[in-house]
Amino acid sequence: MEFSIRAANMEDCKDVARMIMELAEYEKMTDEVKVTQRDLEQDGFSKNPFFHCIIAEVPEQNKSKEGHMKIGYALYFYSYSSWKGRAVYMEDLYVMPEFRGKGIGKALMSKVAQLGLAAGCNQLNFTVLDWNKSSLDFYLRQGCLDVTAEMGYHYMSCNGEALQHLAQP
Repeated sequence: MEFSIRAANMEDCKDVARMIMELAEYEKMTDEVKVTQRDLEQDGFSKNPFFHCIIAEVPEQNKSKEGHMKIGYALYFYSYSSWKGRAVYMEDLYVMPEFRGKGIGKALMSKVAQLGLAAGCNQLNFTVLDWNKSSLDFYLRQGCLDVTAEMGYHYMSCNGEALQHLAQP
C-alpha cells in the first residue's frame, strides 16, 4: 500500500486529536483524554513545543472508510537519561485498524528512531499496555527490550490532586 510519512503541522491537529481518541478507545481509556485540538496546536506548534509529531498519510484513492487520508501518527519528545544521555520518548504510535499490518507502524517508529539518532539520542523509550500482546510482540520483533520484565523498573506518574499536593512547599 502506498503511504507517506511527514512532519505534522498545525492543520493536522484535528486529525491527530481524532486519532488520539481512537487510540484511547482501543486502550479502553477514553475518560482519561483531556487534551483538545487547541491544546495540540498550542503545545506542539509554539515557539518552544512540548512535543513533535509525524503523520502517516495515504493518497485519496486509499482513504479510510470514513474518508480519512491521515491514518496514523507518532507523537514524541526529547528527554534525558542521567545514565545514558539524550533520549527520545515516543508517547503514542497509532495506525487506524484497517491500515494495520501494512508496514505503516514500523515506518512511523523507524522515522522516530531516525529523528532521535539525528538529534544525538542513544535510546528510544515508550510504554505499552501489559494486555496489548500484539503491540508488545511487534516491539520485541523490532529489537526493543521490555525494561519492566528485564530490569524491574515501573513507570510512575503523579498527576491531578496528587501533583498539586506534591508541589506544596
